[in-house]
Formats: sequence, structure tokens, C-alpha cells
Amino acid sequence: MKAIIPVAGAGTKLRPLTYTQPKALIPIAGKTILSVIVDQLLAAGVDEFVFVIGYLGEKIQHYVEKHYPHLKYSIVNQADRNGTGHAIWLTKDAVQNDDVIIVFGDTLCDYNLEKVIASPTSQIGVKKVDDPRLFGVAELDELDRVMKVVEKPLIPKSNMAMVGVYYIKETPQLYAILDKDMQENVHLQGEYHLTNAIQKMIEQGIVFDAFKVNNWFDCGKKDTLLSTNALLLKQQYEQQPVSAIINQDTTVIIQPVSIAEGCKITHSIIGPNVTIGENTTIHSAIIKDSIIGSFAELKEVVLHSSIIGNDAAVSGLSQSLNIGDNTEIDLG
Repeated sequence: MKAIIPVAGAGTKLRPLTYTQPKALIPIAGKTILSVIVDQLLAAGVDEFVFVIGYLGEKIQHYVEKHYPHLKYSIVNQADRNGTGHAIWLTKDAVQNDDVIIVFGDTLCDYNLEKVIASPTSQIGVKKVDDPRLFGVAELDELDRVMKVVEKPLIPKSNMAMVGVYYIKETPQLYAILDKDMQENVHLQGEYHLTNAIQKMIEQGIVFDAFKVNNWFDCGKKDTLLSTNALLLKQQYEQQPVSAIINQDTTVIIQPVSIAEGCKITHSIIGPNVTIGENTTIHSAIIKDSIIGSFAELKEVVLHSSIIGNDAAVSGLSQSLNIGDNTEIDLG
């Protein structure tokens, strides 16, 4: 079995952060989005990976080489972003006839992966949502067998959204359908959807069962990325690593936070719900509910609900005040 992880998207909803780094490499709860996915798959026994790269793809490849030097993997380049079906179709030579677990590169879910890949049937991850029109939707019977899948229906007949995790055993049939779609230009507004190919597999009699994920973490926009960071920090709360240099006399840490190695923090209040990348320097700052990248430098600032990229420098205004009674001063 192989894992396919498409990470070719441009992450436009997270700009300007994604102008210089892929969305999959954004730090979250002490890791990156990509490392959370890879670690979850490795823990379940998956040992061979196919990464579909595109936008800033060389950074994805460098990250994998650096952080997973012993990983068995191959790289497939999606030069033109023509949809999820097109991304999977490009992996056919790397996968051949093996079973595949497909996890999209912005999909963080809490589910029993070992149970999924031990299933005798193909599987689709689903989660109940309030507005299914924004997602691919699976219509299920009373036994959670998938009867139909539709991509972003105008009038949904189900509120079960597909979360972007698929376990497919019948890969020859999948690639045959995708081949035909490419030859016949079966696309919707320029995109070939994996949903369309799965629906054709169901019509051919291939069985898909649905598995319901416990949590589905959204990393597509700033606000939801920050809330996901906070939730994951709470779930994996740990004490501070000794590799971070924190002046305990002048700095207060309010858990949960994640501070990477090589950081220097003085005269500051950090937390709650803060992730800080490696080798970042912070002095005289108050930071909460934020994600700070690596090699950043923050001085005399108050930040909340913020995302600061790698190698960024942010400094504020320092004041020394001597104020008498009954005085009102607005520094804004």
C-alpha cells in the first residue's frame, strides 16, 4: 500500500503567508501541516509515499529530505493545477496496482487510520457539516455504505462532507476511469474532480464504505488555522523543551504553547495557544493565540490572533511614562 499526498495547491486564502512557502509547511502546534499527516500515516504502518507537488514544490521536497531522510517516497509534479482527479491521475506510474490511502495536504483529521486500512472495502472519510454545499458530499445508506458522491451540490441530499481522506483498493479501476476522463475532457470548469471518478466506480458496482472522523481540522484560512492550532496544542499539551532559552525571571509562559529549539525569549508573556518556530527571538512582547514562524524577531509588540512568517521582523514602540493623578492618555 502507498500513501498519496497532493500538496500542489497555492493556498491563496492564506496569503501573504503562502507567497513564499507552501500551505503544507505552515507551522501548527509544533509541527507543520505536512508532518502531522506524514507522522499519522507512519504510525499506522504506511511506509511508502507519493507526494504530488506544484507551487513551491521544491520546498516540499527539501523539507521531506531534511526531516524524513529515511522515508521511501517518490515525487510527482503537477505543473498545471487541473483538480484533484488530475493530481491522482499523475501518480498512476508510481502507484501501479497497489492499494492507496489518499490524504489531501491540507486535511488534518482525528480517526482510526489502522482500522481504515484494515478494511476489506474501499473507504471514504466523512464528517457532518452545517453547510454541505461547500464540500464534496457523500450520500449514505443506513449501514454507512456510500450510495452516491457529489462535488459541491447546489441542493445537497446529505450533510456528510467528504474530508479528503480516501482508502482505495481498486486502483486499476480508478486509474482507468481517470484515464478516460482525461482523454474525453470530462471536467467541471477546468478541473477534473476525484469525486467524479469515485462516483463512476460506485456505478460500476465497487463498494465504498464511509468512516466518520472524530474531528476535522480546517487549515484553509487564517481564523480557522489559528483555532486549529489552539485545539491541537490543547490535545498534545507538553512542558517546554529545554532547548529553548527562556528567562524564567522575566518571562511568563501560559500553556498551552509550543516553542521550538533555539528560541530566545526575555521580558515577555507568551500564551495561551501560541506556536513559535525555531531560532526565533522575542523580547518585551505579549503574544497570545498566534503562530510565529522560524528565525523571526519580535521586539516590544503586543500580538493576538496573528500569523507571523519566517524571517520576519516586528518591532513596536517603547514608552517610558511618568503620569500624575487624574490623567488620561490615549497612545493609539
